[in-house]
Amino acid sequence: MPLALSFAAPLWLLLLLLLPAAVALYVVTDRRRRRGRAAFASPALLPAVAPHRPGWRRHVPMAFYAAALTALAVALARPERVVAVPVEEAAVVLTFDRSGSMAAKDVRPSRMEAARRAADRFLDAVPKKVRVGAVAFSTRPRVVQGPTRDRDEVRVALDNVVPGGGTRTGDALDLSLRTVRRPARPGAKPPPGAIVLLSDGVSVQGKDPVAIAQTAKRLKVPIYTVALGTPQGTITVPRKGGGTETRRVPPDAASLQRIARASGGQAFTAEDAGALDAVYRKLGSQIAREKQPREVTSAFAAGALIALVAGGMLSLRWFGRLP
Repeated sequence: MPLALSFAAPLWLLLLLLLPAAVALYVVTDRRRRRGRAAFASPALLPAVAPHRPGWRRHVPMAFYAAALTALAVALARPERVVAVPVEEAAVVLTFDRSGSMAAKDVRPSRMEAARRAADRFLDAVPKKVRVGAVAFSTRPRVVQGPTRDRDEVRVALDNVVPGGGTRTGDALDLSLRTVRRPARPGAKPPPGAIVLLSDGVSVQGKDPVAIAQTAKRLKVPIYTVALGTPQGTITVPRKGGGTETRRVPPDAASLQRIARASGGQAFTAEDAGALDAVYRKLGSQIAREKQPREVTSAFAAGALIALVAGGMLSLRWFGRLP
């Protein structure tokens, strides 16, 4: 593949116009020198008068100087070439349960806050090149933040989530799976990814979350679950006839374990959520490539210096002087 160059300062290439002029001057000077030798002695006597003429060697230093001038002009023009730069596109989607049961305060200060803290620990630890998005769900899931490398955007999106409504874990995982597999650029293949599900685990409506997890496994998207809450968890809800009542909302850790196992992921609790480094250890990375200009001035500048030094050294070695 040919090396295509562009130039940030192309006007410096006008220096190359000096090269033909320098070559012409050298040729004229060399001819004058030969005419001078012929005037000094006849051609038949030259071998006796000057038995060791330099021959072709007298042109070599000047050829190096011409190469140095060419490389210097190109270097001053700041040459650039387009190279394929590797870019990591691995993505993780935080699937955040915001159903009414997440308001329970059996985990201090609340299940919802415990989920935020677990998400925050994850955002602090995940590699900066990995894109992170967020899906919040209750009765209906929605993408609150698409995959991005800006961790603050994800934190702000999760800070605005409030508990309320039912739980459709399967629907949320389905949306998360589609989000995490969305290519970062049009035409690119789906990036490798993972889903982190932070929930108390009780899914009462919508698609079967285990079936979605099995689909995720086929697509090589593991689901890591974080179980929140204790069997003593309660919330206060309105009563049909008026007033309120206290309702128990124990977590369903077994369902979360089944989801993680079916997807090829791993299950955690809020207490050991710091162990979520398994997520980004196992992620792997897909190296995509995007074309970016890279300046190669230093290569041409080094070439100019090498040619200049080589021409000078050869001239000193063969003729004892610089041209």
